[in-house]
Amino acid sequence: MGRAPLAPLREKPFRIYFAGRLVSTLGGTVAPIALAFAVLDLSGSATDLGLVLAAGVVPQLLFLLVGGVVADRLPRGRVLVLGNAVSGLVQAGTATALLTGHAPLWLLVALHAVLGTAGAFLHPAAQGIVPQLVGVAQLHQANALLRVSSNALRVLGPAVGGVAVALVGPAWAIAWDAATYLAAAVVLGRLRVPLPPKRLANFLADLREGWSEFWSRTWLWAIVLQFSVVNAVWVGGFSLLGPVVADRELGGAASWGVIGAGLAVGLVAGGVLVVWWRPRRPLLVGTLGVLLDVVPLLALAWSDSVVLLAAAAAVAGVGVEVFSVCWSTALQERVPGDRLSRVSSYDMLFSFVFMPLGYLLAGPVAERVGTAPTLVACSAVVVVATLAVLLSRDVRTMRGVTEVAPEAAVT
Repeated sequence: MGRAPLAPLREKPFRIYFAGRLVSTLGGTVAPIALAFAVLDLSGSATDLGLVLAAGVVPQLLFLLVGGVVADRLPRGRVLVLGNAVSGLVQAGTATALLTGHAPLWLLVALHAVLGTAGAFLHPAAQGIVPQLVGVAQLHQANALLRVSSNALRVLGPAVGGVAVALVGPAWAIAWDAATYLAAAVVLGRLRVPLPPKRLANFLADLREGWSEFWSRTWLWAIVLQFSVVNAVWVGGFSLLGPVVADRELGGAASWGVIGAGLAVGLVAGGVLVVWWRPRRPLLVGTLGVLLDVVPLLALAWSDSVVLLAAAAAVAGVGVEVFSVCWSTALQERVPGDRLSRVSSYDMLFSFVFMPLGYLLAGPVAERVGTAPTLVACSAVVVVATLAVLLSRDVRTMRGVTEVAPEAAVT
């Protein structure tokens, strides 16, 4: 069991970062639903929606390594401020286009591509900054607090977003996301975090050192390889086909909002669990939790009950959250701080690499063979990929840093 789960909040820099993340999440919980139904309102095409969503992932993949180097070279707080500011302006442009009735598909694709580019800088900086805000003994609690607080907002966010889309339209929900991004940039502007302790001489040397750190850890690249597959089928099955099923069979955005709220309830429950409980074998426990992703995928294939689908999503949320906290803590404990953002960028690059294919292929495949068979196939892929990674002894046996001798803490 964890000690002093709220201890990270005693540190002022962590409190500022915590507040900035919460403010940004206020809009981020609503935006995905708003975007999905904005595109469906314009064309009704799952393929068009997949194109827009893929446009947010492709530039993120292209620029993640650059974002990792930048976050290891520059003050990570400044990177977060700029990333949030750019994201806010992009979402303001998207909302304006929708409100004025001038939102062709190509423009939504272009704007979402810029948003994805900003994310390529935000995510490595966010992963790397936490060890600069709290001590190593508080990393697990800090990661759990960040996620459980954000996910608590996601309990109501999807439901509120679904209702907002139904009542006032998706444009205003995206405008709200823009405002919260800009507000988060203001809050994070108060954060003063020094440069990482070491910088290399040139960009290519930075990339080579980051790759060496990434490839030297079997547990790291094995799980990343697993998620390159799992993420692709999850976004295709749940994130893309889920709203399509809701639009055609469950009553629209409000129903999908309830299901999204169910997922958030599970995320909160998983977060509360790992605030108080630190598994002795975190990667084993987290990997087993990934198997719960199949529950909502199969439920979408076989059920039209919104309540059952929300409950199924909650089950998956618990597993997702346990894995996420254990994974972030393992990276932050075992990767040197001056290389952490670069290693995280390799992690995200390869974990996300097939997501555009998931977005682009799920719609056409479902139109050809049917939505239910496609969702069942996605579930099977999740199970096979997750069981395969358990063949790694490191994944099965690794213990947290506080469970091992100091000389074995960094591998």
